[in-house]
Amino acid sequence: MMYIRQRKETKTIEVSEDFPLPKEDVKLEKKLPSGRASGRFWKLLSSAVGGAVALCIGLLTSVYLATLHENDLWFSNIKEVEREISFRTECGLYYSYYKQMLQAPTLRQGFHGLIYDNKTESMRTINLLQRMNIYQEVFLSVLYRVLPIQKYLEPVYFYIYTLFGLQAIYVTALYTTSWLLSGTWLSGLLAAIWYITNRIDTTRVEFTIPLRENWALPFFAIQIAAITYFLRPNLQTLSERLTLFAIFVSTFLFSLTWQFNQFMLLLQALVLFILDSLDMLPAVKATWLYGIQISCLLLVCTLQFFNSMILGSLLISFNLSVLIVRKLQKNLKTGTFLVRTGKLLLHLLLVFCLTLFLNNIIKKILNLKSDEHIFKFLKAKFGFGATRDFDANLYLCEEAFGLLPLNTFQRLSETLLFYAYVFVLLVTVITASVVAFHNLSESSDPQCTGQTRARAVDLKPEAAYNLTHTILFGVLALSTMRMKYLWTSHMCVFASFGLCSSEIWELLLRLLHLCNPKRIWVMRYSVPVLTLLYLCCKSWPGMMDELSELKEFYDPDTVELMNWINSNTPRKAVFAGSMQLLAGVKLCTGRTLTNHPHYEDKSLRERTQAVYQIYAKRSPEDVHALLRSFGADFVILEDSICYERRHHRGCRLRDLLDVANGHEMDGPGESDPDLRPAEHPRFCEEIKRNLPSYTAHFTRVFQNKTFHVYKLSRSK
Repeated sequence: MMYIRQRKETKTIEVSEDFPLPKEDVKLEKKLPSGRASGRFWKLLSSAVGGAVALCIGLLTSVYLATLHENDLWFSNIKEVEREISFRTECGLYYSYYKQMLQAPTLRQGFHGLIYDNKTESMRTINLLQRMNIYQEVFLSVLYRVLPIQKYLEPVYFYIYTLFGLQAIYVTALYTTSWLLSGTWLSGLLAAIWYITNRIDTTRVEFTIPLRENWALPFFAIQIAAITYFLRPNLQTLSERLTLFAIFVSTFLFSLTWQFNQFMLLLQALVLFILDSLDMLPAVKATWLYGIQISCLLLVCTLQFFNSMILGSLLISFNLSVLIVRKLQKNLKTGTFLVRTGKLLLHLLLVFCLTLFLNNIIKKILNLKSDEHIFKFLKAKFGFGATRDFDANLYLCEEAFGLLPLNTFQRLSETLLFYAYVFVLLVTVITASVVAFHNLSESSDPQCTGQTRARAVDLKPEAAYNLTHTILFGVLALSTMRMKYLWTSHMCVFASFGLCSSEIWELLLRLLHLCNPKRIWVMRYSVPVLTLLYLCCKSWPGMMDELSELKEFYDPDTVELMNWINSNTPRKAVFAGSMQLLAGVKLCTGRTLTNHPHYEDKSLRERTQAVYQIYAKRSPEDVHALLRSFGADFVILEDSICYERRHHRGCRLRDLLDVANGHEMDGPGESDPDLRPAEHPRFCEEIKRNLPSYTAHFTRVFQNKTFHVYKLSRSK
């Protein structure tokens, strides 16, 4: 197993934009026309300083994460095979296609190898560009071949530096979003510092570099920043068009680089739908954003050779339903409070029913079953009945797909982020509730359109969008830990915006009868400055210790296995084993696989369950027949799976297989009454006894402390 060990080496004042000058200064301004020019100069200077700070903090974050990666693995000193093994599970699979493109004699042959691939899944030719989101690997490989950098930069460094560079863009986008919401770049600085000091909960890029989310989330952050600006009122036509273009490009790149794009965009569409229904953002702008989502998904679908999973996504069905129902209910926003509430409930029901109807029709037409495991998982997760489905239970038993641990909030509280976030969330939720009630209570008489209604409480559309966004993505993170990185990064943005928001401080001071522009200004800047000072004093020593701690990659058993495969097996040999290990086999050796970790295909899921019978209670004849049906020449057994102790009883891989096969589980504890004792012992244990019934079909050709490799006989 791979782990990290210690190295043996010796260690070597901004002006508020929200409050104009008092009226008594008007006469002075008339006498001194240069006052406006001076104010404009200081505003430009402040913007220039804020922009420079954004770039610097983004670059520093990138360098910081790259240094941590180097210090953890001693990446510059280890062998190439060790570098590749460090790309664990699906990360190694994705990186292998970058390597494959670089090793192809020509770009044309490289593209042909991806479109007609017969090494990722044995006895099957698949289109990788259709099945997986690997255009980023294709783009980087083309760029590396074209640019004159081969003599100065190794391919692996070009790859990882690109990902760390995207982190600079990510942090800059978070900074910009907070700045746009609050009106001061101090808010952006606080958001970036919170992102860095809460690194454990905001990113995992330094140890899962090729993961799809590390490519996608920077573009998602850019999209959120662009939407935040787009929702501002009274934008000039040119600014609005440029912003729409930025939203389109960022949404397209986000969708192209992550297979879970449709689910994230669906939540975003729900945000727009809620705000549009409550009249908290312009319906025209919501329509533009719905259209951009649909067009980007269709464009990605085209580039992925009409991937049916995209066409059958809930997002496309939902957005179409919203637009259709809106056309049918033209007078949705008229009438008294009770009338509008009734219309709104009817609107929700119509959209929900039409979404399910369209989605079912599309899936039946396309015969789509690629995403059914996700819905089985969700059904079981939220208590709509227990399941023995192997795929659903495989997700349910993984910690990453469980509930968000409570110690996450303890870590976030240590940097004051969670406290600030809850404070801002409470204030804005109360404000939004009041605004929504007023919107539903007020008549939308055409004669009143365009008139400004004076309100004691108001919430800007861009703030309302980010509020609803953080709530929905917070619910997602609480239910599924793997998705917390979408929430915690936005948590930094939202909390920093609230602490630097003149509107929030004005509301609170007004409630205390202490409101005046000077006090608002003091609170708006003193609280974030004090928070920044606290973060620097608390986090700086720990960050310095982290940067000075030198470790190195150490996984001799896996290195030995990969070297043996390269030296002792034919190039066309087919290997069976666990999904995680086989991704490394493909990257390090280029051998053909029976299965792999990219799980978004029904036939692959069925194949994986069949291959995993090597850890079930099956006869050697059955296992041999299953593996040979996929063309396997060698099978790799892992002691860490066969004798697994990481999960509790009922969640070990062998338990999931036993239940799916109708067999009782091993170990102390009760099994379901309909489960029966198996007729055969566990294959991965019994094969090591070298009994004749096993040696007739399997010959051990390699073993070490972790792995056992068996060659399959050709006899049936």
